[in-house]
Amino acid sequence: MARRRLSELKGVIVIDTILGWFSKDMGIDLGTCNTLVCVRNEGIVLNEPSVVAVRKGTNIVLNNGEAVGLVAKEMLGKTPGSISAIRPLKDGVISDFEITEAMLSYFIRKVHGRGRLFSPRIVIAVPSGITTVERRAVIESAVRAGARKVFLVDEPMAAGIGAGLPITEPTASMIVDIGGGTTEMSIMSLADISTCESIRIGGDDFDEALINHLKRTYNLLIGEARAEQVKIQIGSASPMEQEMTMEIAGRDTISGLPRKIVITSEEIREAFREPIAGIIETVMRTLERAEPELAADLIDNGVYICGGGSLLRGMDTVLSNATGLRVMHAEDPLTCVARGTSIYLENLEMWKDTLDESGYSWD
Repeated sequence: MARRRLSELKGVIVIDTILGWFSKDMGIDLGTCNTLVCVRNEGIVLNEPSVVAVRKGTNIVLNNGEAVGLVAKEMLGKTPGSISAIRPLKDGVISDFEITEAMLSYFIRKVHGRGRLFSPRIVIAVPSGITTVERRAVIESAVRAGARKVFLVDEPMAAGIGAGLPITEPTASMIVDIGGGTTEMSIMSLADISTCESIRIGGDDFDEALINHLKRTYNLLIGEARAEQVKIQIGSASPMEQEMTMEIAGRDTISGLPRKIVITSEEIREAFREPIAGIIETVMRTLERAEPELAADLIDNGVYICGGGSLLRGMDTVLSNATGLRVMHAEDPLTCVARGTSIYLENLEMWKDTLDESGYSWD
């Protein structure tokens, strides 16, 4: 019986490999803010916001299912009463199952095309701290969206591989991935995670901290998109050589009328103090849990940071000051995770044991 099942398994794997020749397999970084899709041998082919526009009170996606990504993001905060622009992922996990499925269907269709005979195999990067139920929700969403087979990989592993770190060698590689909804930090060695932490603090929390600061200090209400713009233009985590100022427009919470103010980069840095402190605290906790030999390796190897949040001015400086280690940006920090999923695709048989997957089954 066991021999027959092993033979059947080998047969399924062979068939699956052959089907892969006729489908466009893809790796997906399913992020809270942006979704990136990487195709084997083609690199990043899609980078769009994780936003879907639906008719209010329904799950009907506008424009015949096409109001997803860039089109939908333009509607955030500007929709009339009959339309809702939704971000279906919160803190790196699915908060709206049906909308996530619609979004994945759109992205898969856009990349894979309609003319191919076989559905793609997909590797999806997910936060290392999510539950088994949340992992199953991602797999089911992808399968219902049109994937033939789904593999899940922890984001820190994908980020480490995408950044080109020597994670298969007997030495410590540490990466801190500051995304939109979560920050993942992991120490890896010998192709596995030795120590990792995942906290639900990310770029969205910086935006929220700025919104709350302006509301509390100036009675000025601004939207998420404008807060993100301010963060990118003059936000920082550590003092800058030349501090900056910026005009911000919003709605006065007392009079209800539009109003402008001028804010300084020092004020924004103060507003960001709490989320930055949360990230630093978790990085320190991760280092404290490291094996002594791996901790020693990090003195020479340093720490790499990636993700959109790592681009905040001075983030590397505050982490270096807190840990006493050399902190460096990974090459192309925004696409590390997506590129890592693509490398997994190219070496599925080698990495298969490290992945969660939608399994093979028999009657």
